[in-house]
Amino acid sequence: MHKVAIQGVAGCFHDAAAREYFQGQDIETIPCDTFRDMFSLLHDDASMLGIVAIENTIAGSLLQNYDLLRQSNEIITGEHKMHISHAIAALPGQRLDDIVEVNSHPMALLQCEQYLHRHPKMKVVETNDTAGSAKMIAQGRLTGHAAVCGTYAARLYGLQVLESDIQPNKHNSTRFLIVAHPAAAGCFMQSKKVNKASIVFTLPHTQGSLSAVLTIFSFYGMNLTKIQSTPIIGREWEYRFYIDLTFNDYKRYKQSIDATRPLINDFKILGEYAECNLQ
Repeated sequence: MHKVAIQGVAGCFHDAAAREYFQGQDIETIPCDTFRDMFSLLHDDASMLGIVAIENTIAGSLLQNYDLLRQSNEIITGEHKMHISHAIAALPGQRLDDIVEVNSHPMALLQCEQYLHRHPKMKVVETNDTAGSAKMIAQGRLTGHAAVCGTYAARLYGLQVLESDIQPNKHNSTRFLIVAHPAAAGCFMQSKKVNKASIVFTLPHTQGSLSAVLTIFSFYGMNLTKIQSTPIIGREWEYRFYIDLTFNDYKRYKQSIDATRPLINDFKILGEYAECNLQ
């Protein structure tokens, strides 16, 4: 059995994504209140896997998670992309007109911002988790409250779905990363061909430094599927770059890394794994 740390409680989207990724395998999901708590748990237990959301097609990147991953000792062993459909759910017998407060994770609330804006009577209150909000309402028998969560969580905690698919963009997907301790990463790697890598580095504060690096990747036939920059605390106007590369030739990928190394600083490979194509 695989133990998989998740941010949230049973029924959350991390829980659902873990079960999809490890479909057909026996897993136990271990709930954590925050992503920082999750990485602390992974640090203390090298046998455990983790699954962490890294970006959403509506709300964008989870910048905190990029830095938590870089600071940790975990390695990306896979990725999973999942369609996300949000519902608004409350205790059985409640109606939309009864709802005065809506609870959910900030990312879920952001994805459903247009819907919530059309219901100004509903006070929006952020919580740690989508499914955790559903659980809180169910256990507390909180009338007048609703959770923005998945239908999976609503069913799990006995809530009634008042309206489903409430995010305005129906092409709403989240990309999750599966991470493991370096000593155990090889055991959890899927048998698929490695064709994607996530790397991070800094650059000297000189003109054209990023352009030079990107030119090298282009020369070696690397496809850049993601470039994310985050500010470096304490160094004004300097940034750390997170890049996802896909490739057909692993040898050419390694050559491109070797060619860029003299131009970059603080380089780290976060993981090499098989790309997930959302169906």
